[in-house]
Amino acid sequence: MEWLAVFYLFIFIYPAVMALIWIGGGIYYYFHWERAQLKIARQGLLPLDEYPKVSIMVPCYNEGANVNETINYLLKQNYPNFEIIAINDGSKDDTATRLNNIAEHEPRLIVVHQKNQGKAAALNNGTQYSTSDILVCIDGDALLDLNALRWMVKHFQDSPKVGAVTGNPRVRTRTTIIGKIQTGEFSSIIGLIKRAQRIYGTIYTVSGVVCAFRKSAIMDIGGWSTDMITEDIDVSWKLQINDWQIRYEPQARCWVLMPETLRGLYMQRLRWAQGGAEVFFKQGMNVIVKGKTKLWPLMLEYLMSVFWCYSLAYLMLAYFIQLFTLSEQPTTYQLVTFEWSGFVLVLICLMQFTVSLMIDRHYDVMLRRNFLWCIWYPMFYWFLNVITVTIAVPKALIRKKGEKAIWESPDRGEVFRDND
Repeated sequence: MEWLAVFYLFIFIYPAVMALIWIGGGIYYYFHWERAQLKIARQGLLPLDEYPKVSIMVPCYNEGANVNETINYLLKQNYPNFEIIAINDGSKDDTATRLNNIAEHEPRLIVVHQKNQGKAAALNNGTQYSTSDILVCIDGDALLDLNALRWMVKHFQDSPKVGAVTGNPRVRTRTTIIGKIQTGEFSSIIGLIKRAQRIYGTIYTVSGVVCAFRKSAIMDIGGWSTDMITEDIDVSWKLQINDWQIRYEPQARCWVLMPETLRGLYMQRLRWAQGGAEVFFKQGMNVIVKGKTKLWPLMLEYLMSVFWCYSLAYLMLAYFIQLFTLSEQPTTYQLVTFEWSGFVLVLICLMQFTVSLMIDRHYDVMLRRNFLWCIWYPMFYWFLNVITVTIAVPKALIRKKGEKAIWESPDRGEVFRDND
């Protein structure tokens, strides 16, 4: 039964090791790049040698309740040269009317109307109307930090190899426990992962909420794939397969609405998990055939995460069967009980969030208020992964190839407003 002991040990070791990798990468990123950037940010606006035109693309589907605030916030950007392209993706509410009304008085806003074809198609359509080589894409319910454009543009000026710069999404909805603990995810998990992956050389996915792209890079990969349920993961892999770099910019904050019910959170994460599986099945062979060894660690980590999810699902099922049938429990199961391994995982979760709090407090002054809720999210994150991944992988396998990816945003809670 030695193999069973190794199997149980892997279930405990994998999340612990990944958390430590994220912590180490996040700390190194902070001292290598971020600390110096924070000093510049405190001194005022980031100065640039030149200010190339930026096209801000905003795909909108049924965003009537949010689009006025989103567009008006964009118009206040501390950047002298930009245009806004809002793509109404066949909305059934008053999104089109609201956009047209703003455009009548604001020449920097271009409104494009199309039939409902999904976010990827909207971005491809909006790209055709852009008049610049830098595209900044944000969701129709998001608020982009007023200084974000400068920080993202700087990366494109620093290197012609940069194809995308992913931003730093922050949660606006914090009126329920679900909303509060998600602030921990965006700091202790997503934020640290992005920092660590930037250090290690490849990023699994850009943020679908806020990301800047070099237009020529998007043209090089044939645009966004309209048949992928998560166009952000797909475009990330395509860019890196074509040797474009992706960078993370924590100063490019963007305040977003997130689900505040268990059902809404589950539906969102199920789509993310299914999208990740679809991209792996589609792009994995390209990585191998084209010899993109730099992406192999991402592929290995994804395979290990899927194996871990199914392993834990099997373990939990076996445990409950033994519990209800009163059969003898294997002694090797003690390796993964909370008698010691659970305690260690809790300590690592605390360390993970403490590190992220020390880093992210510069971008979210309210983060400390949610500390007691947030510290539990890393553990909740792993169990949520188990449920969604085990269901999503089969869904990705049986999904009809070439079918347009059209989906609706999950529920959104009441808006938290940061007056800082």
